[in-house]
Amino acid sequence: MDEKVINNHKNNDEGDDDDDENNKKVVLITGCARGGIGYEYCRAFAELGCHVVATDLPERLPGLSDLPGEALPLDVTSDESVAAATRRVLAAHGRVDVLLNNAGVGCTGPLAELSLAAVRRAWEVNALGQLRLVRAVAPHMAARRSGRVVNVGSVVGRVATPWAGAYCAAKAAAHAATDALRLELRPFGVHVIKVVPGAVRSNLGHANTAHLEKARWDLYRGFEGAIKERARASQVGRATDARIFARHVARLVMRARPPREIVYGHMTGLFAALAWSPVWVRDRFFAKRFGLDKTV
Repeated sequence: MDEKVINNHKNNDEGDDDDDENNKKVVLITGCARGGIGYEYCRAFAELGCHVVATDLPERLPGLSDLPGEALPLDVTSDESVAAATRRVLAAHGRVDVLLNNAGVGCTGPLAELSLAAVRRAWEVNALGQLRLVRAVAPHMAARRSGRVVNVGSVVGRVATPWAGAYCAAKAAAHAATDALRLELRPFGVHVIKVVPGAVRSNLGHANTAHLEKARWDLYRGFEGAIKERARASQVGRATDARIFARHVARLVMRARPPREIVYGHMTGLFAALAWSPVWVRDRFFAKRFGLDKTV
């Protein structure tokens, strides 16, 4: 496969700084809070010579002050916030070359007892949040016959695990939407890329565990330890470093001919095998792994 990465620098001995800045690829990234993978995406794309627009909730913007590029407030669950941020980027730069839908939240707990508010938020951020950004940016990319939409899914969007059903379902929806968008935007010269991370070390596990501190289960009293284990499962052992992961993804996204799918990170091999396994094998594996191999 072609290893060439799009070059964002002019070969001009006189070196016009303004022209160089204008010729940089504009990369809009959601979910860029410090400690997360989005923060490392910002650094990785900047290293490739891109102009990065880092976005997150307003209260998290102070933590992005040391990132290259610029930072804007953006709540992916709000139509108004998405529209406002998109208008600002287009007014300042005239285009978005790469949209990276990275914003995501965990949702851990048994589906039979999770509040619908928690489930709804997982879907609003992880699935509908991506679609909001696509709806705002895709028409401008289509008009220019150029652009890249990068949607972040998960290995659990392919193989669901217990105690994270709402999160798995939202990521599965993101996968399906991305597959459809890849074909629907193709006539307009827009590339759509699905990123499928394995276990990548970030602040997600800490946030998941923190939410569980206040959770109280009735039907699943006695399974608290297994549920908490699922909340931090992607952050232990040999989880891939977020910076390594982000650099890998950025390099592939900026290829002259980007791949349709990027699968990378610890445990991707395991989940690939589970995806091909009979259902009873998957059930037995996850039941033993997460404390569901007994009758109560």
